[in-house]
Amino acid sequence: MTWIIDDNMHYLPPDLLTNTKLRDDFINSVPREYGQHASLRKIPGTNQDQIVLEWPKGCENLNFGPVHVDPDSRIAAMKEAGVDKAILRVPCWQEWIDLELCKKVNADMARYIQQHADLFYGLAIVPPWGTKEALEEVERCINEYGFVGVEVAAHYGTLYLDEEEFRPYFKRLNELKVPVAVHHTPLPVDYQHLVSYTNFRRQFGRCVDQATAVGREIFSGMFDEFPNLKFVHTMLGGGFFAYVDLITPKKSRVPEEMERFNLEAAEKVRGYLKNNLYFDISCAPSWGKAELECAIKVLGAEHVLFGGSYPVRREWLIKGVEDVRALDISDSDKELVLGGNAQRIFNLK
Repeated sequence: MTWIIDDNMHYLPPDLLTNTKLRDDFINSVPREYGQHASLRKIPGTNQDQIVLEWPKGCENLNFGPVHVDPDSRIAAMKEAGVDKAILRVPCWQEWIDLELCKKVNADMARYIQQHADLFYGLAIVPPWGTKEALEEVERCINEYGFVGVEVAAHYGTLYLDEEEFRPYFKRLNELKVPVAVHHTPLPVDYQHLVSYTNFRRQFGRCVDQATAVGREIFSGMFDEFPNLKFVHTMLGGGFFAYVDLITPKKSRVPEEMERFNLEAAEKVRGYLKNNLYFDISCAPSWGKAELECAIKVLGAEHVLFGGSYPVRREWLIKGVEDVRALDISDSDKELVLGGNAQRIFNLK
């Protein structure tokens, strides 16, 4: 029987809220010059600390409290949810922290995984500019720590992943055949009209970011240059299943005045979606039954992975497995989504 695998469980150093230097290093990595702000506050109604990220100032997008760093809570939640294994990743901070801080986080995660080797796998983070030192850190994480892939942000500053600045990094990952988890950022680069309303900002903003990232990747042709890359996007690629047929038009079934679309490009995009792109659910209970069934039908069950985004909202992990099992899809497709795809793509032993 296939393991049930959460491909998107969050990890932050357990002393993040108590180690003053580490906490300040994390907070100070957030680029205020781009309108993003990080601060230490109390969780309302408690005496517990949390780190709050705002973008723009006054609009909360991320909150990290004690449960995010508790080394035991995620294990208890996995047992309650019936999840056998989880792939750990750093939630959103990988967009900002420098190489030295990445090294510390990678080492901390490796120690934690070593203590619970029957439960967890890790994803490496480094600044994605392809420097010699960063590439050495990636290879060390894979060869020494046994990490099963790397994690990147959907964009860095104003640059999405198709930009040439990232080519040296992806060239080496393509050679190593290392899978890449693409985590959403709080908002897309162009966000001005998304920030006014909390739910719209905190959910749809992430979807716009992911869908923009996926679209730029597949239309840029970067997978022609790096055919071995396998990208796993969060939040179903921002609901990308809804746009697949729309952006890959086929030849018209009736005579037209002119052909307004690039049919050759559309055919290549369908190839990238088949060979290079995968999508994790990242909060099954929030999507709903009809949307999940549609996503699996459009994208193909072999391209969809279960992800809980624990501990953003416990329900997403605790109820996520049973929500997938309740879908009107075949048992074999459920096995692929709940674990088979993650096991294959990340080559889990």
